[in-house]
Formats: sequence, C-alpha cells, structure tokens
Amino acid sequence: MEERLYDLIFIIRPATPEEEIKKVLTTIEHACAEKGGKIEKTEQWGTRKLAYKVMKHREGIYVYQQIRTNHGELVHELERRLGVQDAVIKYQTVRLDEDLKRQKKLAQKREQRAARRPRRSTAAAPAEQSASSK
Repeated sequence: MEERLYDLIFIIRPATPEEEIKKVLTTIEHACAEKGGKIEKTEQWGTRKLAYKVMKHREGIYVYQQIRTNHGELVHELERRLGVQDAVIKYQTVRLDEDLKRQKKLAQKREQRAARRPRRSTAAAPAEQSASSK
C-alpha cells in the first residue's frame, strides 16, 4: 500500500494544563504506533485567537503534527480519539501527498512547455539586430 503524508492540526482549550496537552499527544502517539504510522513532526504553536467562536472559546492552543502512514484507518482512528478528548475543541486533517503530487505534476508540465519553446541564442540576437538596422 502507498505511503501517505497528513497534516493534523488541533486546537486545545485555553488554560489547559501542560499535563493534559501531553496526555492528548501521548494518545495520538499510541494510536500511530498501533496502526504502524509515524509522527514526523510535532509543533506547539501556543495560544492564538480563533477566527470564530468554537464551543464558546475565542482562543485556543494550537498543535500541529505531520504524520506518515500506509493505512487510511489511522486518520479515522486519530479523528475518533480527538473527538472524545475533553481538551480538544477542534481538529482538521489534510492529506499532503495529494498536494505534493499535484505540485510535481504542474512543475513537470511547466518544464515540458519550456522545453518545447524555441530558444534564441545570445550570439544570434545581436547579429539579427545589426542586420535589421541596415
């Protein structure tokens, strides 16, 4: 099965003790280990304002993780576990490898178009200009 890359961003209630945040992260780590996934990166972005109220909160603690897995079931399991965590007020999972594939495909098309364009040599350009001015 093909390996996939996901971004997982979740928001934890403001004023949540550090032990509770660690408990949420440990839950995610265990779920990844059970399903054969790997957490590539974890970042805590701190407390930030929310774009809109979520469960009566105007701010939250943002946590970002990048996860690599061969099983789509892992994402469903993570979302299920985040959904039952009292500390988590919002989460979002985005599949990155599809975007990366799309970017590579666009870059290849640009390269192909560039290869088909006729190229003028720099030595021929001055000769053409002097011939046209006569």
